[in-house]
Amino acid sequence: MKTIAIIPARGGSKRLPNKNILDFDGKPLLAYSIEFALEHNSLIDAVYVSTDDHSIKEIALAYGAEVIDRPSFLSTDDQPTITALQHALKVLPNSIANIILLQPTNPLRPKNLLPEAFQKYDEGNYDSLMTVTANHQKLGKIINGNFIPFNYTFGQRSQDMEPLYYENGLLYIMKTDIVHKGGILAENNCSFIMDHPFANIDIDTKEDFEFAEYLLNKYKK
Repeated sequence: MKTIAIIPARGGSKRLPNKNILDFDGKPLLAYSIEFALEHNSLIDAVYVSTDDHSIKEIALAYGAEVIDRPSFLSTDDQPTITALQHALKVLPNSIANIILLQPTNPLRPKNLLPEAFQKYDEGNYDSLMTVTANHQKLGKIINGNFIPFNYTFGQRSQDMEPLYYENGLLYIMKTDIVHKGGILAENNCSFIMDHPFANIDIDTKEDFEFAEYLLNKYKK
């Protein structure tokens, strides 16, 4: 039974046009997720890019991925990621046990992330895994114009707060049965906690892109 990586990369981004193929330090943004998957061929048997876009398809093939031609009706703004994964399973062989979902908008990942996360997923016999990061900000709600603390009390020190966590999007792992049932995360899910600046990158805007470039250059040095 195989473990595959699927990278959903549609065309037609509106907030940052052509974001999946923008030049990011000399390579298309999409290339980083492909290369990350190919570097872990001891865990991943095949790498697929699901796309409706001809330019994305050419780049995916050039960087060593296989391509799943996604129909246009599954590539609109309102289509969730699960529909791309379900379509991929329909056109691929039935011998797939695990799917590793890599989003091209998260191009930077620590090299040891996948081996460590997959080991925890496998040894814990989980049905899915997601990466999360702690948030130590003092958050609240605005009710009738007033700020009401949500995760702390006024005057409480930040170091004494119980942290909240956010879904950073760097990595998802799931059994194929979960996708067939219409989900990405199962009840028996592992929240893999990671503390790394790359967890703050999810590129949807020009400002996100520029911040990612800054972090990439910082870590290259």
